[in-house]
Amino acid sequence: MKAMLLTAPGELVRDDVARPGPDQGQLLVRVTHSGICGTDYKIFNGSIPVQYPRIMGHEMAGEVVDPGSSALRSGDRVIVDPQLYCRTCFHCRIGQTHLCRNGMLIGRDRDGGFAEYVTVPASHAFPLPASVETSVAPLIQVLTTCLHAQRQIDIFPGEFVVVLGLGVTGQLHVQLAKARGATVIGVTRSADKRALAETLGADITIPGGDDAVARVREATEGRGADAIIETTGVVSSLSSAIHMARSGGRLLLFGIITAKEGALPFYDLYFKELALINARVAKSEDYPASIGLVERGQVKLEPLVSDVKPLEDLKAAIGMLGSDSSARMKIILEHGK
Repeated sequence: MKAMLLTAPGELVRDDVARPGPDQGQLLVRVTHSGICGTDYKIFNGSIPVQYPRIMGHEMAGEVVDPGSSALRSGDRVIVDPQLYCRTCFHCRIGQTHLCRNGMLIGRDRDGGFAEYVTVPASHAFPLPASVETSVAPLIQVLTTCLHAQRQIDIFPGEFVVVLGLGVTGQLHVQLAKARGATVIGVTRSADKRALAETLGADITIPGGDDAVARVREATEGRGADAIIETTGVVSSLSSAIHMARSGGRLLLFGIITAKEGALPFYDLYFKELALINARVAKSEDYPASIGLVERGQVKLEPLVSDVKPLEDLKAAIGMLGSDSSARMKIILEHGK
């Protein structure tokens, strides 16, 4: 089969490799569409180490070729859950499969979806309803991480929820919070992304910057927001979130903060009695729920796709992630026939 092989940091080649055969409990999927995210970018440039050669790609959708012993049938369209877990460790036994100490990610720890075919556990392939296009289905994997995160906090109808950062995950958080009945405020410096958020349900959008805190407090009747969802992973944005929150509010840290130090208004954390909640990846149970949200039209995926490229252009597409484009959102790869 044709596959995009990462042979060293920054070195991608299109090559012929053996088509994988499904083991017991697995099925074989022909990948038709895949998505690129920041994790792929970090694997590509060596920031996340892998064994070479490696086929990257963990956001993938396609058609079942060999269903094995599963209830699926050949030709069924599916979305793949790439987060593997052992089922036997402490975390798996208490239902925290996403924290499995022996967990692996397809596309990082084993070969993934930037190829013609991939094998996956039967438990990790979820059928797609007719109303969900395969061409946008890789975004469901991203949606599951947002849904899992919001399941960690209570959002009640009528509450003010601020989403800091309106990239792909920020736009998904806007739609999820709106589906839960919140009054949603989106904050970003990008005018294009503010406009998109408004079409997807944001009640108010505010330019990021020095005035953002004051404008959020003004929009929330002076008391601050009930919940803040921080998606940028920047310490200064977390600082703004603390200032934007009302006393007794909740902060959802969705963006991955890699900085080792930074200034935060720590006294406000105490004085406001703020709750800080982190979220990591997703569980398999988040997939049916996410698929249902898309099927019912409560979450729209099509507007989040800004670029479509053939799989052969993977290296150039990864390079696009590092370019400065305020309008760029999700890049989808088409794998062809």
